[in-house]
This record gives sequence, structure tokens and C-alpha cells, in this order.
Amino acid sequence: MIDRALLATALVLGLVAVPGGADPAAAMSVMEECDPEVGVVKLPADEPWAQRRLDIRTAWRLSTGVGVRVAIIDSGLDTKHPQLRGFSNFIDITGTGYTDCVGHGTAVTGIIAGRVYPGVAFHGVAPQATVIELKQSNQSEGQVANLATAIDKAVQLKADVINISIKAADNPTLKAAVQNALANDAVIVAAAGNITDKNKDVPAYPGSYEGVLAVGSATPDGLRADSSSTATPVGVLGPGVDITAPWPRGAYKLDLEGSSFGAAYVSGTAALVRARFPHLDQEQVRRRIIATADGSVGEGTGAGMVNPVLAVSAVLPFEPTGRPVVAAPPPAPISADAIAKVPPKDVLTRNLSLAVFAGALILATMIGALGLLLPLGRSRGWRVDPPA
Repeated sequence: MIDRALLATALVLGLVAVPGGADPAAAMSVMEECDPEVGVVKLPADEPWAQRRLDIRTAWRLSTGVGVRVAIIDSGLDTKHPQLRGFSNFIDITGTGYTDCVGHGTAVTGIIAGRVYPGVAFHGVAPQATVIELKQSNQSEGQVANLATAIDKAVQLKADVINISIKAADNPTLKAAVQNALANDAVIVAAAGNITDKNKDVPAYPGSYEGVLAVGSATPDGLRADSSSTATPVGVLGPGVDITAPWPRGAYKLDLEGSSFGAAYVSGTAALVRARFPHLDQEQVRRRIIATADGSVGEGTGAGMVNPVLAVSAVLPFEPTGRPVVAAPPPAPISADAIAKVPPKDVLTRNLSLAVFAGALILATMIGALGLLLPLGRSRGWRVDPPA
């Protein structure tokens, strides 16, 4: 099962370090042999497990990748596929045309930015992102020089995210291209590489370069797939087993496997993040994706499965808020009528009050005196004692 599935992901297994550009004669020979595997025309009604697991539609409430430019360096694209039409930015470095003779580029592009299509359960992670397709190979293996050239082209086209679902050997030209892209604020997402009988577990490049977000392959239960490399310093995992994706000739593949497709899911997440938080630089985007992943589950898993919903919604204490720092304006002067003034003294009212109070006091005194004198007068018959 693994061998059959990995056959469709052969592009990630390695690039041959051959100097120079495309050979027109070789290109024509390859075009004559262009015959990608056959896919299925109709998909099952159920949504693919990767979409359900990542809960992509919930992430769309906050971001769909609009305005973000994603460069996809791969094997070409089926531009007539119903979910991949309208991608006009296409750079062919091989001289062999747009046709995807491997199927790999079509699948990776579909996972990253496949458009929603009526009646089709599959869709991409960032369906409103702008795609820049760069064809660097027409076979399962390519030239490192072409890969480096494609990265430089992506920088020239101001790509915000660069997906490299490719495994190559360390190369100074490749390293220089990666460093230049990072310096120009591009998020680089690369496959960690696959382990097969022919490919031992060795570090993959550009995934192993500092600053690159290397992605391993995960199973539906969130664990590392047996075919996913542990030699490459993995940042996060992405779905990479039993993957459904668009395929050449308007078809789909249902059994894809490899870190190529895990990288595609993470590149789509990076597009969502860059659209949601345009103030973050490439390093901060990479840190956010790692910080919001589901958690490590062992060797070769990094921070665990990527989590698009948390990536676009979590509040991280180590990040800038993105709100401009504006000095508080000085307080406005208090108006003249804001505070009630003390009224002037009313002398007449005061004197009248004092007179009334004095009169009442005298009257009360007289009543009290009468209360003492009247009983005494009655007891004496109101007589006045004669003088002694």
C-alpha cells in the first residue's frame, strides 16, 4: 500500500543535482512520454478526513487567504481542472509547457488553494489565495538549479508563501535562494521527505535549512506516518496518508501519501494566517503555526498536527497586537459652564429667616412662662399680696 501510494508522490523523494537549465530535446522526449497515472472522475460524497480533522471551514470564518500570494514550486498544473481554473500566474522553467505529467503539482496546488465547486466534497485550505505556479520539473526528479531559480522567481513575484514539496540535497545555490526568500519576508514551507526502500532517512533540503518550516506526514489519528522522515527537523505535521486531491485530466486521486501533501496543508494554513494577520513577518507566521499546533506525539512530529482554526484565532502573548501605537491626545479644556458657580449671598432672605426664628423663640418662651404663671395665679385667686 505504501509503495503504491508513494509512487504518486515521487517528486518529493529527491532532486538530482544537475547543473544548467532545461534541454529542449530532452523536454520534447519527456513530453512524448507524458502519461500521469489515472485518477477517478467522481469523488465519494463524504468529506475527506483531512478537511474534517483540520476543520477548515470553521477557519474560513476568519480567513480564506484572500490577497495572499502563494508560490507553488512543483511539476506543473492541470489548468483545466474544474477546481483549479483561473490560476493565470504560471512560470515554466523547464520549457515543457503547463502540462503536469506527474500529477504531483496538481494535487499539491489543489490542497493549498482548490476552489469550492458545487457537489464536490473536496476543497483547498485557502480557496481565495492567489496562486503562482512555477514548474521546475516534468518528471519525478528534477534539477536543483531549476529549484533555486524557481525560488528566486517566486521572490521576484512577491510571493507571501512558498510551498516546496520537494526533497533535495544540500546545495549552496539552493541555500542562497532560500536565504534570499526569507530576507524578502516569504514564508517557506517544505516537505520533510519520505522514507522508502530506495530512500533512507536523511535530512531533506530545503526543509532542513534554518528559517524553513519543515512538515512531516500524519495519519488520521494525528500520529507520524511510518513513511515520514525523522532526520529533518520537523516543525509541524500535516495530513499525509490516504489523501484526496485533484489530479490531471479533471480527475482526483484518493490514496496519496507523503510529506508533500502535509506541506501543502501547512502552506494553505500559512496563507490563512498571512491574510488574517498581515502585520506579522515570515518568522512570526512560522512561530504562530508551531505554537498553535496540537502538540508533539513523538520523534519527527515537531509541535504536532497543524491546527488552522487556532492558527487564525489564538491570541499569543509573545506577538505584536498589530494595532498602531497612537499617542493619547491632550484633554480638552473644561468649558466655563461645566461647573456650577456659587450663588451670591441672599441677605434679605437670611435676615427674614433670623427674624422669624427669633420671633418663634420669643413666642415659645412666653408660652412656657404662661404655663408656669397661670396655675400659680389660680391657686391664689388672682390676689396680689399686700406689701409687708
